[in-house]
Amino acid sequence: MNKIHTEKAPAAVGPYSQAVTVNGMVYTSGQIALDPVTGQLVGTTIEEQAVQVMKNLAAVLEAAGTKPENAVKTLCFLTDMNDFAAFNEVYARYFTEKPARSCVGVQSLPKGALCEVEVIAVL
Repeated sequence: MNKIHTEKAPAAVGPYSQAVTVNGMVYTSGQIALDPVTGQLVGTTIEEQAVQVMKNLAAVLEAAGTKPENAVKTLCFLTDMNDFAAFNEVYARYFTEKPARSCVGVQSLPKGALCEVEVIAVL
């Protein structure tokens, strides 16, 4: 198992890795809309935050040696399911190969984020 780290995505805010690779697969930790330089939450709308989440995930996947097109499964968390359609518009621009996905509503996310996404991808 290899631990993945890149300065192009926010540092882990707890005892975990940005991602790990094992047996030809990469498993990312959930990403929220944190700016990788400042560590501050980016945006106030679901669209703004979703774009930052996707940028963070793309950076982690790149550091692991893959890309969003190689995703086989995503897990998405939204604090307001009324944001589902707007979130999907952003999501669809990044995950063009339509991986398997779960999307669930949650009460809250770290730092007041509106969405969080994790990815499983082929290397």
